[in-house]
Amino acid sequence: MTDTWSVDEHLDDVLRAVRPLDPIELQLLDAQGCVLTEDVTVGAALPPFANSSMDGYAVRVADVEGATEAFPASLALVGEVAAGAEELPAVRPGEAVRIMTGAQLPPGAQAVVPVEWTDGGSGGGPAVDMTGPSGDQVRVHRPAALGQFVREAGSDAAAGAIALTAGTVLGASQLGLLAAIGRATVPVRPRPRVVVLSTGSELVPPGVSLGPGQIHDSNGFMLAAAAHEAGAVAYRVAAVADDPGTLRATLDDQLASADLVVTSGGVSVGAYDVVKEALSELPPEQGSVEFRRLAMQPGKPQGFGLVGRARSPLFALPGNPVSAFVSFELFVRPALRAMAGHPADALHRPRVPAELVADGALKSPDGRRQFLRGHYTPPAPGAATGTIRPVGASGSHLIAALSRANALIEIPEGVTEATPGGEFSVVLLG
Repeated sequence: MTDTWSVDEHLDDVLRAVRPLDPIELQLLDAQGCVLTEDVTVGAALPPFANSSMDGYAVRVADVEGATEAFPASLALVGEVAAGAEELPAVRPGEAVRIMTGAQLPPGAQAVVPVEWTDGGSGGGPAVDMTGPSGDQVRVHRPAALGQFVREAGSDAAAGAIALTAGTVLGASQLGLLAAIGRATVPVRPRPRVVVLSTGSELVPPGVSLGPGQIHDSNGFMLAAAAHEAGAVAYRVAAVADDPGTLRATLDDQLASADLVVTSGGVSVGAYDVVKEALSELPPEQGSVEFRRLAMQPGKPQGFGLVGRARSPLFALPGNPVSAFVSFELFVRPALRAMAGHPADALHRPRVPAELVADGALKSPDGRRQFLRGHYTPPAPGAATGTIRPVGASGSHLIAALSRANALIEIPEGVTEATPGGEFSVVLLG
């Protein structure tokens, strides 16, 4: 391996090092967004009994055959069934039972006629008293087919069928299905717990007035939000001053509850690059972090390793906001999703080709893969590709321009000038 790593070499090394988290059993709402680790089968049929899909009347098909507006079928009303009712009156020849949506189909019934097809509905003649004694009549104006407006038992999911397969990401509809089949908990890979830590004696929290030489800690909030967006549980730690001992003590404290750590700042070659100084030579029992130069812009200096007793991944990212953000998207996000159990084809942001729209050619350093901020517009009707327009300049400190971008323009290592009209790969951020 050369002294300078390519983007792909560094990413491959990261993904070889991380492992999916061990499965745990979680309550349904706690499992939202997690990846299922086992197939889930249907215990009892869904629905568990035949029930009505309409408010109306449960009838025998033969009793309403040939019914019309002019010659309605007159049936004796012998009771009613609401959803959840335990007692079900039987439907015998010439009889009907009033039934509500979701109520169990009573014995003898073969179909449901909606209330609108009867004189119990609006516009169908005088309404009958549905709550009166048996002997009341209901007149049906249309015939019903066998099973009409009846949800048969097991019509949604049969007993023993696979409801969800391992690898499914649990969203709202999947959790609804699990609840419907009676599952209160499911085995999933948990969301990784990520500790985000900014370094720099000049950093103060937002909301605090700036003193001479101070700036607000934007990286801590940005990277914690990026981790949350990637599906992790993010914890932002107060910025650490430029002191190696303080940083090591903070990391030791945080590693007890972290699956992954992200630091920003202090990874270059300056006199106060505290992360590099603190982590370059860890005792063997504490793991190791390797600091590298990558053939990319922004984000040339990077650190990565496995630290602590659990050998948790640690990413030491550059301190400039754009460098930190691009590095997170390219390296940390795929690692987090791999740890959460997502398959290889779902680790990365989607990439699409796009035509460059710019006022002039864009310069790119030879031998480095450059990632510029841009605004992507999807293809117009009939067009093969969308367009990408640069947003702001290329400086790695320009967070205002980053906030207006919805994509990254990827300019390959061998391209030193990207001309308008050319096609480039675009990393979609939304």
